[in-house]
Amino acid sequence: MRLIADENISWRLKKLLSDWEILPTNEIRANHRLSDFMIWQFAKTNNYTILTFDEDFCELQNLYSHPPKVIWLRTGNVGTQKIAELLILLKQDINQFLSNDDLGIYEVYLY
Repeated sequence: MRLIADENISWRLKKLLSDWEILPTNEIRANHRLSDFMIWQFAKTNNYTILTFDEDFCELQNLYSHPPKVIWLRTGNVGTQKIAELLILLKQDINQFLSNDDLGIYEVYLY
């Protein structure tokens, strides 16, 4: 599973999920903020799934379809540790989502 973590997700997630392939966007930018579309293009070109809190990636998918796929964290303001726990809990479901070519967005809720 190759995930690119949007800028609003802490780079510390990579350390908490060391057995996952997570690329924080700060590792691909060159001293400037990447636009959502630039992240979208990078993910598509390099076979990454976008991990984000941002609805804008869902709108990009409505315009351009997938790939890339989007995992949309609709969890509110939670810490990085909680995000890691959720992803671990949902790992099997996420893998099923990623293997289904008909699906483009996986929404994660926290109640």
